[in-house]
Amino acid sequence: MTPIQKCVKEKDTKINPIWIMRQAGRYLPEFREIRVKNPDFIKLCLNENLSSEITLQPINRFDFDAAIIFSDILMLPYGLGQEVKFEKGLGPKLGELNINKLEKINKDKFSRKLDPVYKSIYKTSSSPILKNKDLIGFVGAPWTILVYMINKMSPKNSLSKKIFEDKLFIKKLIALIVKFLKIHVENQVKAGASVIQIFDSWAGLLEENIFEYIYEPTLDLVNHVKRLGVPVICFPRGINDYKSFCEEVKPDMVNIDYNIDPKKIINEIKIPVQGGLDPKVLLTNKENLNIEVIKYLQIFKDHPYVFNLGHGILPETKIEMVEELVKIVRDFK
Repeated sequence: MTPIQKCVKEKDTKINPIWIMRQAGRYLPEFREIRVKNPDFIKLCLNENLSSEITLQPINRFDFDAAIIFSDILMLPYGLGQEVKFEKGLGPKLGELNINKLEKINKDKFSRKLDPVYKSIYKTSSSPILKNKDLIGFVGAPWTILVYMINKMSPKNSLSKKIFEDKLFIKKLIALIVKFLKIHVENQVKAGASVIQIFDSWAGLLEENIFEYIYEPTLDLVNHVKRLGVPVICFPRGINDYKSFCEEVKPDMVNIDYNIDPKKIINEIKIPVQGGLDPKVLLTNKENLNIEVIKYLQIFKDHPYVFNLGHGILPETKIEMVEELVKIVRDFK
């Protein structure tokens, strides 16, 4: 059994597995070399050989306890036929949304379009370097995918006020998203993903209708993952009430963000916990890093805990700081 599986299934508190969100990415010089030659991000995600190579880069370098497949949550709208492209400095840009066209997409067509992702997972899962390690597959949560598909860009700077105007449209779209997220998850598990993480990157945007747009559809997806027999981790970034989320959605593990007080979490949440460290700590110095990492390890020392960040690692992070992070976690007793 892998360290993460022990943490989730056996509630083992004697170990602190470690991996970091966006660990296969821009802070690695070996990734940047590939990226220069492959400027189209979507095409790179759909290159099964390069995707597999990128996924394993941080395992080769840092010996993390899990790999996470190099892909993107926006492969879901891409698989449904909505245009998705990434513009430097602006992030994702999505094309027009036609619900009638989306409703004509069937499982086979969707799966064929994303087949390179599943082939990459299959190829990666059979790598000897992942012996006794997990390969994490992932999806965006229904709410976050809904936001991107309707807003057509990151809602970081603006979120369309029209998002709730057509209730029937929203209801139809979220049902469609859940349907194909289930297919996407199932295909990843069949290909070899041993854990699924659900990223609700924009959960913190929603102040009303939380049950309708976050809890209910995410619970539906969580239950589907559980039926597939693999652990499911949820990351409802920015949500105000982690306790309520865990009680309603019931993931096997919850990833906390860096704005939440870990002492509050340890008092309120019974299930295994992952994450929390502010990625900006890795931009400081080794002394400060040690203080902040030990803080989390001490707080969760009697609670099943997987060390991770409270958001993705930043591109400007130095390799030696990640090496130091891994050493601190490995040496902690």
